Amino acid sequence: MPGSEAKLVWFVGAGPGDPELITVKGKALLDQADVLIYAGSLVNPALVAGSPAAEKLDSWGMHLDGMVALMADRVHQGKRVVRLHSGDPALYGSIVEQIAELEKLGIAVRIVPGVSSVFAAAAALTTEYTPRGVSETLIITRPAGKTLGKDYITELSQYPATLAFFLGSEHFADITAKLACPKDTPAVVIFHASWPDQRIITGTVADIAEKAQDAGITRSALLIVGRAVMGVGSGYQRSHLYS
Repeated sequence: MPGSEAKLVWFVGAGPGDPELITVKGKALLDQADVLIYAGSLVNPALVAGSPAAEKLDSWGMHLDGMVALMADRVHQGKRVVRLHSGDPALYGSIVEQIAELEKLGIAVRIVPGVSSVFAAAAALTTEYTPRGVSETLIITRPAGKTLGKDYITELSQYPATLAFFLGSEHFADITAKLACPKDTPAVVIFHASWPDQRIITGTVADIAEKAQDAGITRSALLIVGRAVMGVGSGYQRSHLYS
């Protein structure tokens, strides 16, 4: 593991929720951090509690400028700063703007990837997103909302792909209304994939939004659409690897 490099911030993917799903390198950085800035309720508290960092700060409610100034200040004090993001920082992590501001201050960033909730969801379903003869493509997207003016759900859903929707727990009805695929296409909603309170709601494009609403799921959930969610019942063909 590298030493306490000058002018460097580590961005670490915490994984989907299960604290054992952080990478070995990510856990080592948590163990060696002097300052841990974590993404509030999105990160399992067990990971935060397990880090011996002298200073732990919840980034919930922090503005970009303030958070960057804080990280820069601690770096200039010679401290190892770890920014802990949920899942994998590369997916809806809003890290590019943080990196840009840190680079303006002469501070570099190193990223340790994490297990995304989209892959924890596949594990929970005991399936893969690209079974031969079912789907060769995984599309990861999000619906329009407060921070996105327009989405391309209708266009994207015209492809024979598995669709995974982030940041859509309050918009499942809007999402399914825009889907161009048949209404009987299988769909699932997975709340808190890999957490102890994980829940899986199964249905189709026609009824999954209503089922999720009836189950009281309004946050921290993924919507996955496509035959691949059916696992061994998806009608897959045997891979050439095992023929």
